[in-house]
Order: sequence, then C-alpha cells, then structure tokens
Amino acid sequence: MSEADTEPDSMKSIDVSWRNYIFPPLHAEGPGFIAVFAIVALILWWIWTPLGLVGLILTIWCFYFFRDPDRVTPNQDSLVISPADGIVQMIGPAAPPSELGMGLEPLMRISVFMSVFDCHVNRAPIGGTVIKEEYTPGEFLNATLDKASEDNERQSLIIRTEDGKDFVVVQIAGLVARRIRCDVREGNKLLTGQRFGMIRFGSRVDVYLPLGMVPLVIVGQKTIAGETVFADMKIKSQPRSGDVL
Repeated sequence: MSEADTEPDSMKSIDVSWRNYIFPPLHAEGPGFIAVFAIVALILWWIWTPLGLVGLILTIWCFYFFRDPDRVTPNQDSLVISPADGIVQMIGPAAPPSELGMGLEPLMRISVFMSVFDCHVNRAPIGGTVIKEEYTPGEFLNATLDKASEDNERQSLIIRTEDGKDFVVVQIAGLVARRIRCDVREGNKLLTGQRFGMIRFGSRVDVYLPLGMVPLVIVGQKTIAGETVFADMKIKSQPRSGDVL
C-alpha cells in the first residue's frame, strides 16, 4: 500500500476543478476494464453503428464505475464513517458473520447497498488494527436480501480501535458482483476513511457496531464513503428517525 493511500484525504489538497468532475481519478483496476470495453465498442461500431453507440455508452459507464474520488473524512476519533457509497438499506440487530468467531449475540448492523452507478471503492469506517480477516465463498443472491449476509460470497474484517472496541466490516458480493477485492491483511493498521478495497459490480457493505452504539443514519439515506457519519462513540441517544419528503 502506497504512502498516498495511507494519507487521510482531509490532509490533501482537493482538486475542485471541472476536469476532476468530468475525469475523476480511477481505481487501479479501472484502466484494464475500460480498455476491454473500448475495444468491444470499436468492434461493434465496425459491425453496425447503433451497436457501436451502445458500446460507447457502456465504456463511459465503465469509466465512471471505477472512479475513485478523494473524500474529506471527519477526523474526530469517536466517529464511525460510512464504508461505501449507496443507500442505507437495513438497520437492526444481527449476529456477526460466524467465521469471525464472535458468538451469536446480536450487534447493531448497518447495511449499505451499492448500485452499479455508485462508486465502489470501500473505506475503513473507523481507525484501528485489522485483527482478523476471513474470506467466505458463497452464492451471488440479490444483495438487497437479508439472507445475502449469510449465503453470499463475502470478505469480513474485524477492526480493533486503540481503546479495544471491535468493529466488523463485511464486503458482500451481489447478483452482478463477482469479485471482492480487499487490500488489507491481519495486523495492518487503518485510518478512518482509508481505502481498503472495492467490489465489482453492484453489492453491499455491512458494518456491525459494538454493543451500546446508536446509528446516526436512517434507512433510505444516501451515504458517501469516507464522509457520512454512521455513529459517534461519545453519543448515547435514541436512534434517528426521518421521513421521505
């Protein structure tokens, strides 16, 4: 992992020019896929122009799928930040993945569903040390289903903070996603908001909070990886509620 990957985005100079919006930075996996899409688009264009236009649109979509923009992460140590761009799909108690050996006691789980139009780079929800990581093969059910947490292919991490609190992050493959990338291993240290992997091409990320922590997001809320506050270890309040307006 490069030094640039470990530097918090809040310490960098963020490029807000129009070029950065139209041509955002790409994840390392992006160029290869974009090249394949572009070659196929050229072949389709040679066969029949309307097919080439479809290929061009898909190539543009592929480019933006692999975008990896900088994010400005709040630097308070007590904050838990969203690991993914997407929509909060579920909030509620659930037992952490069995392969982590944490027992059956339910923890508060926040699930974020990422569509094929969301940025799929995942970021650490909290700073700490990765004390366990487990890959579990499985099915590719629709990631919006609750049973996807148990049945689908997944990559699970336990991140332990300096004060001994354990947070669980689970990357879950979906109906379209066929590849989970996790760039950290046991013993690695992470900063809050630091990039640690991605999922192709539509999927879900679950975060399990330690006992007693209360979510500060609500179902249906749009989240931004590395920026949206999930919870605050210093806040002891009732869960938030909201209305669709």
